[in-house]
Amino acid sequence: MKHVYGIVPSRRLGQSLGVSPIPFKTCNYSCVYCQLGRTNHMTNERQTFFPPDEIIDEFYTFVVKENVNDFDVVSIVGEGEPLLYKPLRTIVNFIKKVCSKKLVLITNGSLFYDEKVRREVQEIDIIMPTLDAWDEDSFKTINRPHGKLSFDTVYNGLLKLKEEFPGQIWLEVMLVKGINDSVESLEKIREKIQSLEPDRVYVNVPVRPPAEPWVEKPSQATIEMAKSILGASAIENYAKGAFKVEPTQDDLDAIISIVKRHPMREKDIRSFLKSRGKQENECSAFLSTLANLDFIEKCAYEGDIIYRFKSRH
Repeated sequence: MKHVYGIVPSRRLGQSLGVSPIPFKTCNYSCVYCQLGRTNHMTNERQTFFPPDEIIDEFYTFVVKENVNDFDVVSIVGEGEPLLYKPLRTIVNFIKKVCSKKLVLITNGSLFYDEKVRREVQEIDIIMPTLDAWDEDSFKTINRPHGKLSFDTVYNGLLKLKEEFPGQIWLEVMLVKGINDSVESLEKIREKIQSLEPDRVYVNVPVRPPAEPWVEKPSQATIEMAKSILGASAIENYAKGAFKVEPTQDDLDAIISIVKRHPMREKDIRSFLKSRGKQENECSAFLSTLANLDFIEKCAYEGDIIYRFKSRH
């Protein structure tokens, strides 16, 4: 499938069925820590990148026709910023109509200054935006936004969302060593969070290869300090649970569909293949084939072997 992928274990949400309405690396940020690499198509213009019927048909086939329901949430996420998808409301309304699971939007939160965008997300159950910065300089350093975006514009949009949105807001702060993990930086972020009053706050750190090689995660002591200052919970390094796909989907197609949005550890790929009856030698042969694809990058990070899409593919 092109737009519906997983089921993927999520560190915050349990087993998540992903819906991606955005082409690879199409975003209005190019965050230094992004696990998908640098942004290729930087835009702040909302577009119909794919016909909504194309996404709806995939979702209907997977969830309704094939009666797949062994997931906890549906996550609108993607390979870029999902708020850039112009017919987002059409997708949201359809998912809510045919699926009783919680609907989650994982977003950088950049477009909520637009009243129309805020109206389009009213039926979503949980919105998970990011707030890594506290002023214009830190915003440009960490998130490297489109030229039309300013920190104040984005932050004020989040404040308006909080006023109008009936669901829950779970805020994520991504910590980058030496950039936003000092006591002074965290106290400034805390001031912004206190005004926003999200339902939950999560501290996250890079656990997969980031866009920029100089990006490092803070020490465990710093993470604990950040949790205390921000009143936050820490996200586990890796999610617990299994990757699942359509039983009829080819192994290679299945892994590629996940890796495109969610870089995978070699050990998780092996576990996935063994769950489908593959032997150890078959797993090794598969991994060799995967690594030789011209659009797949194999790299070492934090003691793990990671497979991800090449950012310029």
